[in-house]
Amino acid sequence: MITKPLFAISSSAKPETVTVTFEDSPLKVPAGISVAAALLASGAGAFRSSVVGQAPRAPYCMMGVCFECLVEIDGIPARQGCAIPVREGMKIRRQQGAVELADLSFGDKS
Repeated sequence: MITKPLFAISSSAKPETVTVTFEDSPLKVPAGISVAAALLASGAGAFRSSVVGQAPRAPYCMMGVCFECLVEIDGIPARQGCAIPVREGMKIRRQQGAVELADLSFGDKS
């Protein structure tokens, strides 16, 4: 759900923009800002749901400490939106609950 944004990017600066997709909706955002800043300025509320209880969560610290900004970027889950700059064509989705660990490799055990 997109709501009225609590954060705004100055329109007087006229920055270069890129187009990203959030939950299948295109968003035109300033180039070089973080995924989290772009989503907040576009009115995205919750970025993920908690592992226990599926409660909606949104960015808190915006500096990579709290992990509340986890999103799926280009099919890769559990990315910190506050630490990743936007780029043209990026596909972003909400992180729903826990990430599956079954496909992760932990090295050769032989």
